Amino acid sequence: MGKKVRKIGFWMDPIQSIKPHKDTSFALMLAAQALGQEIYYLPKNGLSLDQGSARARMQQVTVTDQPIDFVELGAEVIEPLSALDVILIRVDPPFDSEYLYATQILEHALTEGVAVINNPKSLRDCNEKLFATEFSELMPKTRVSASHEDIRVFQKAVGDVILKPLDGMGGSGIFRIKEDGLNLGAVLETLSPSESQLIMVQEYCPQISEGDRRILVLHGKPISHVLARIPSQGETRGNLAAGGRGVAIPISKHEQALANFVGPKLLKKGLRFVGLDVIGGQLTEINVTSPTCVREIDKQTGSQIGKDFFTAFFDQ
Repeated sequence: MGKKVRKIGFWMDPIQSIKPHKDTSFALMLAAQALGQEIYYLPKNGLSLDQGSARARMQQVTVTDQPIDFVELGAEVIEPLSALDVILIRVDPPFDSEYLYATQILEHALTEGVAVINNPKSLRDCNEKLFATEFSELMPKTRVSASHEDIRVFQKAVGDVILKPLDGMGGSGIFRIKEDGLNLGAVLETLSPSESQLIMVQEYCPQISEGDRRILVLHGKPISHVLARIPSQGETRGNLAAGGRGVAIPISKHEQALANFVGPKLLKKGLRFVGLDVIGGQLTEINVTSPTCVREIDKQTGSQIGKDFFTAFFDQ
């Protein structure tokens, strides 16, 4: 990497509320700072437009890898986004109307020469559940519908299924219905009252007991280890936010082949920091808004994922 000092902005949820020991945005900040870059915090509600020019409230940041007093913020200023070299979009879902408007403002920055990761247009185009269906041959049996009857027919044909909303994160709103269909009506009323919301329903993968595996794909290529998120007893969800336990393990040949198949399309869309979710060798979701698990993998393997991400990007 050259000696150029770049200004890197992180558009993210309130930085004071993060858990530094497990926060991927914080890991990326630490990495950028260690590489000698200037880092800036852009609050979620701080974007604006002035005569079509994208601006943001921002504060220069110094971060320290410790559980308390982990961030020092400089004076807040309002600057054009074009004052930055790179912006990382790190706001958690849900992808609501405010998030949509923000991607449109951030796209102004992209047209003004700022590298925005991940590409704002692709974030709008690639719902984390629906985008995976572009690789349906890699997925378990899947149907997306708002029709209760349509979903009942699918469940009856497939048997054991998982139902989830299209805008959830961290395992929220996920239900398992077994072969007998017990409680399916209640779940449908919860997820799609009066058939008003699209639902994704997938064949249940019993290999979830071995972990819902997160494959991080940086610049179109998978890293060497995955995080197997193993459900707690009595749970069907491996998400860490739902109590799952994360275990870093070497990526399998099958997982590497799957990621290599998906990777070029991700890169073409400007999706440079992505998390693939794989259960039993089958793709279930493609996380593009704010993928996590960097801290867990780094801690268990000694890797430096953030450093690798930025070094590869700067060396292009």
